Amino acid sequence: MYLVTGGAGFIGSNLVAALAARGAEVMVVDRLRAGEPGREKWRNLAKHGIAGILPPEELEDFWDAAGEIDAVLHMGAISATTATDGDLVAATNITLPLWLWAACAERGVPLIYASSAAAYGDGAQGFDDDPTPEALAALRPLNLYGWSKLAFDRRVADMLARDIPGPPQSAGLRFFNVYGPNEYHKGRMASVVYHKFNEVAAGGPARLFRSDREGIADGEQMRDFVHVDDCVSVMLWLLDNPGVSGLFNIGSGRARSFLDLTRAMFAGMGQPERIEFIDMPEDLRGKYQYFTEAPLARLRAAGYDGQMTGLEEGVGSYVRDFLMRPDPHR
Repeated sequence: MYLVTGGAGFIGSNLVAALAARGAEVMVVDRLRAGEPGREKWRNLAKHGIAGILPPEELEDFWDAAGEIDAVLHMGAISATTATDGDLVAATNITLPLWLWAACAERGVPLIYASSAAAYGDGAQGFDDDPTPEALAALRPLNLYGWSKLAFDRRVADMLARDIPGPPQSAGLRFFNVYGPNEYHKGRMASVVYHKFNEVAAGGPARLFRSDREGIADGEQMRDFVHVDDCVSVMLWLLDNPGVSGLFNIGSGRARSFLDLTRAMFAGMGQPERIEFIDMPEDLRGKYQYFTEAPLARLRAAGYDGQMTGLEEGVGSYVRDFLMRPDPHR
């Protein structure tokens, strides 16, 4: 049995779908909660068989009573970059994964967990997924979410440096800007592709933030946009290669502008471009990354040779195969 925390969420539900397609038994750890009609989290799981769904507060009791667990894939987190409740974020994004680390170490269970490119902050220190304590100490996240992910990465590095026993396989994945099916419940934190699609589908233009940095034109802010299928492919590869551990960037490996992304979305919809620029919200100013790009050298050196999906291909297929269909869920 595989245990997938956050299994009803965006990346987690795509992972559950892939594991189910392999014939695996999957226990989902998540809260479904209420949601906007048509965008409820339960819909992310509706097309796939699961062993059950477990509230996070029952995880410890389940763990004590469970039989063989093949691996834990920890995707659950408070992932909003605008989150402000430090105690809740720390409990969810630091304390819980530390408990999972210790529990997996004790039982000899592999642990694959979601880190985040938000740990890199404004990118001034680069985007090298160097797992050493010294490299991690130099990073300065821009928000509470990024700090919480970095805090866990740093604790893992510290435990490894101290030879504290860990899981037989441990892999932290620094996801960059992920887009793709089953993100609909995320609201404001859903991908730019999804939001721009909805604006255009409603009859309006696609609206992008104006730049507030000299030398960067409106819409030319750049991110590493990665399709969720590529994230899942890496995780499946890790499960198939239990000797691989480490901290790895997961991105396309190439920064592209928001204008590029939006133009790919219009092409996928088969519509002419209609783009307007708006001011950046106050709560994002000073916390907004203007450039991200994932070096993939460590992942490649570990043996992963899968090809990352190109922006035009990935956005086009997302729009045509999911967003333009009556039921966009995987």
